[in-house]
Parts: sequence; structure tokens; C-alpha cells
Amino acid sequence: MQFTEEQFKEGQVLLFDKPLNWTSFQLVNKVRWLIRKAYKIKKIKVGHAGTLDPLATGLLIICTGRFTKRIEAFMGQEKEYTGSLVLGATTPSYDLETEIEATFPTDHLNEDLIQNATAQFTGNIQQKPPIFSALKKEGKRLYEFARAGEAVEIPSREVQISEFEITRIELPEVDFRVRCSKGTYIRSLAHDFGKALESGGHLSALRRTKIGDFDVIDATSLEDFEAALKQAEA
Repeated sequence: MQFTEEQFKEGQVLLFDKPLNWTSFQLVNKVRWLIRKAYKIKKIKVGHAGTLDPLATGLLIICTGRFTKRIEAFMGQEKEYTGSLVLGATTPSYDLETEIEATFPTDHLNEDLIQNATAQFTGNIQQKPPIFSALKKEGKRLYEFARAGEAVEIPSREVQISEFEITRIELPEVDFRVRCSKGTYIRSLAHDFGKALESGGHLSALRRTKIGDFDVIDATSLEDFEAALKQAEA
């Protein structure tokens, strides 16, 4: 991986494997800083095409220079995720960001019931985003309402799930693979899936594997990117 200063300014599409516990914004800032440092430039446009939660890993498209104009097009493409959910318990954030708030029975669950429940969540479905999300209502982020303990009505919206496959069942854990449209919250899917099984559920691990034709197997780590830029500095 070797780029010139001019190539970054003209525009590049960079594929990163976002590490755990990093926000997408932090990764963008780090990439921008590394480019500026390597080429001793004051300013360069850098942006990402679709947020990943800090507790998620996987494919993050980062665009530089003039290619930042392509971000909206990338964001609109279908995405694929793999992950795990835990049945029998719910959390306010629908994932491991918050503590378990309620537990539910799982004795009635079996493989057939779990596999058959995926049909309810395939195609065009209505979904409510999590209260712990960056979506805005009345000028505030939803997570601001949540952290303040304020109740807020969140309207549901239509999303499309083209594939929802259960890949492993080892109760209370269930592994899955999902292909879905822009705007789909996998945390909400995990929560709603548990509810449909008459047992709560929350997301325990998530990895984005594809965005359109881009695949995480072609992505670079931040460490490898930094090492490549150090060669440019030399």
C-alpha cells in the first residue's frame, strides 16, 4: 500500500478493519492525522461511509479528498454482518454497552423455533432504532435522552433484510449472518428477535463483513496503514 500526497488529495477509497472499542469517528481522526503527519500537510478531507458502534468490528470505508463526495453512495449499499446474540436477557442499549435489566425463560426454546423465527425478520420490516443511538430527535441525540433517564417516543421505520441466517445455536448464545439495507440496526434486530421468541435478547458481538462489493478480507488494519505511511515519511 503506497500512496502519494497528491493521490490522497485527489481521492482514495480506503478499507479498514475497525478495531473493537474504537468509534468510527476516532478511526477517521486517526487516519486524517496520520496522513497529515506523513506528508506535512495542514488540511485534507477524510470521512467514513457508515458508522460502526464501538463494540462492533469490521469493514469501515474511509474516503479521502475528492472521493468524500462518494460517501453517500457507499452508505446506501447493502451491508452484511455476522454476530452473536444472547437469549434470555435484555439490556437498555440492546447490547453489552449497558447492564442486563431483565431476564426471561429460555426452557421453551429449541432449534426449530429459533430457525423458524427468522422468517418474521426477512423482507421489508418495521424497526425501531435503539434509544442508545446517535439519531436525533428535537435537536438532541437519542442517547442523550437515554443517559438522562428521559422517556422519548421513537417512531419505527421500514428497513429491508434480504438474508437472516442462524449459523450456530448453543443456548443462550445464537450466531447469525444478516444482509440488510442502510439504516438497519442489528441491535434492534437482536432485541426484537428475542421478543418474538417470547424471551428477551441482546447483541453480544457484531462484525461488518461487507458493504456492497467491498469485503472485510480486503481491509487493512490501522497498524499496517500507519506502517505504510511511515515509509512515505522516510
